[in-house]
Amino acid sequence: MSDEQEVKGALFDDWPEKYDRWFDTPIGALVKKYENEMLLDLLQPESEELVLDVGCGTGVFTLNILGLGPRIVGLDNSYPMLRRAESKTKGFSFSAVAGDMRCLPFVDGCFDKVVSMTALEFIADGQAAVADLFRVVKKEGVVVVTTLNSLSPWAERRKKAADQGHSLFEQMVFRSPDDMRALAPVDATVKTAIHFLKEEDPRKVPEIENDGRKRGLETGAFVAARWIKP
Repeated sequence: MSDEQEVKGALFDDWPEKYDRWFDTPIGALVKKYENEMLLDLLQPESEELVLDVGCGTGVFTLNILGLGPRIVGLDNSYPMLRRAESKTKGFSFSAVAGDMRCLPFVDGCFDKVVSMTALEFIADGQAAVADLFRVVKKEGVVVVTTLNSLSPWAERRKKAADQGHSLFEQMVFRSPDDMRALAPVDATVKTAIHFLKEEDPRKVPEIENDGRKRGLETGAFVAARWIKP
């Protein structure tokens, strides 16, 4: 890994337990539910496929993909995060690799599908990162990338926290749905989710989320793009 990537990986070295605990809160569990639904809808993993999960973190979303039968290689730049992912995925076909998503340590066209969940916000040159995802996927393979939506109220809050010196949010690059479409030279399917706020009453969340999706709003906190390699 590069020196810069090691520094960014170190940002998360103390986060595995905190990260997982967030998804156990009432709002965090709903965020996980809706993000996972969108991920699986776009990726459509199948049994025995070889999938690369870039920025797999603690395996929060990796487990949901594994449950549908594919084999997964999980890449992350934080060793503590990878160790947590390995402990969660015992019994599944999961291999952990430490590496840099801007320079993937794999040969061309070796994966059936590639996914990256909320890792791109820590990469300044998004086009270069996505180009390397395309490089390692097979022809007609699927690439799914998700990140934090710059049009969302969640992003506005994080930007304010960054201005106040929050070390993690200072590293983030927020992108809009149009920014995501521009990351690759082929057409993308782009959707957003998480149309509710962090402090929302969990009982009201399903109605708010369903309304946002029905209206096709592009302001959800979670933006996902899907491409097919030509």
